[in-house]
Formats: sequence, structure tokens, C-alpha cells
Amino acid sequence: MDEKHDRREGQEGREGQEGQEGQQAAPNRASAELKAILEALIFASPEPLTPKGIYKILDTEPREDVQAALEELKQDYERPGGLQLVEVAGGYQIVTRQDLHEWVRRLFHERTTQKLSVQALETLAVIAYKQPLTALEVSEIRGVNTSGVLNTLLERHLIKITGRKQVVGRPFLYATTKEFLIRFGLNDLNELPKVEDMAEALGFEPPLLVERTPSEDLLPLEEPDPEAPPETPSGSVH
Repeated sequence: MDEKHDRREGQEGREGQEGQEGQQAAPNRASAELKAILEALIFASPEPLTPKGIYKILDTEPREDVQAALEELKQDYERPGGLQLVEVAGGYQIVTRQDLHEWVRRLFHERTTQKLSVQALETLAVIAYKQPLTALEVSEIRGVNTSGVLNTLLERHLIKITGRKQVVGRPFLYATTKEFLIRFGLNDLNELPKVEDMAEALGFEPPLLVERTPSEDLLPLEEPDPEAPPETPSGSVH
């Protein structure tokens, strides 16, 4: 009897231990599955997947679990490999490593890449640091007409028209886009390099990118005085 009792207690002990191990393993499997789901979502998203978008899709999961799984996923992608998980434009993307872009271009039979000209880069830098601003303001800073360059940047979706300035002629205002952040690997505009470094890289004098007073032709029109007598037209009408 005692021997049977001891065997039964031993079996119940092992079953209890296995049950506890199974309960401990369940959260690990859930965490691994959640990490796999996050990886699939970020990879499949055509644009950087924002934390807000992630929480909306995974609304049935505790946010702390989602955040923990995301941190684990980031650590996984810190290993050497062909892909990397990056934070751009306020979200996450899985992309190829920059030093491997030439090999990826060969896959798509691209002989050359469409690089921005120095003039386009200069104009883009001015807009990035001073946005929003008008074409005339860009031209004044650069010292050359930039209408053609602005059209190029618009076509490549690196800048956009954000409205009109309340001045004479109501010219368009230009600012950078989300595509600009993605193209240059920036999470937001706060990650732009220092003005002095950018100015030196592009051959600017640093004061050109410093805040300046608008010229008189950009000042708003003065409201007419309702009590002032109407102006008498000069000359005679025939």
C-alpha cells in the first residue's frame, strides 16, 4: 500500500510540475506569436506602420505586451543580415540595408538611380529648414530662380503645397512631405542635421539658412482707410 501510495504521489507531483511548466511556456508562445504578427504587419505595410496603427490592428492585445514584442523584434533585427527594422516618418519599416542597395537594383535591372541634382538638394534643404515658404523666398535665399527645381521636387513627392501666403499675389507655400522623411531615413524633422553642418555640406553661407526679416514686397497689403478720399486718376480718358 505504501509503495503504491508513493508511486501515485510521485506521478501526481510530476503531472503538477509539467502543468506548471506548460502554464509558464504559454506566455512565451504568445509572445513569440505576437512578435511574428508584428513582423508580418510591418513587412506588408506599404508605408511606415505607426504605433497608433499597430495598436488599432492589435486592439485585443494589451499594449504593454505589444510594446514588449516590438522591443524584442527590434533586438532581433540588430543582428547582421540583409534586412533592418528602421523607424522613419513616425513609424516602422523593414527595409534592405543601405550598403546592399546596389545588389537589389541589379535584381530589378536598374542601371542607374535617379539622384537629385545639387540644385535640387540645395532647394530641398532650404525648404526643410525654413518651411513653409514661397518660391520667391527660396529664390532669394539661393540667389537663383528655382521654379524648375520646385516642379521636380513636387513630381518626386518630396515637397508639397500647403496653402497660400497672405501677402501680395498670395503665392503658394511649400513644405516637405512624408516621402521626404522616408527617402532620407528621418523619423521626424527634429532629426535633421544642424543647420551649420547642412550649410557646409551644400556650400551655403550659414546665415542663408538663418531666420531673416521678410522683404517689403512680401509684406501684407495695408487695409485701406475708409475715411480717406478716393484717389483721383491721373490723365484723361479718351
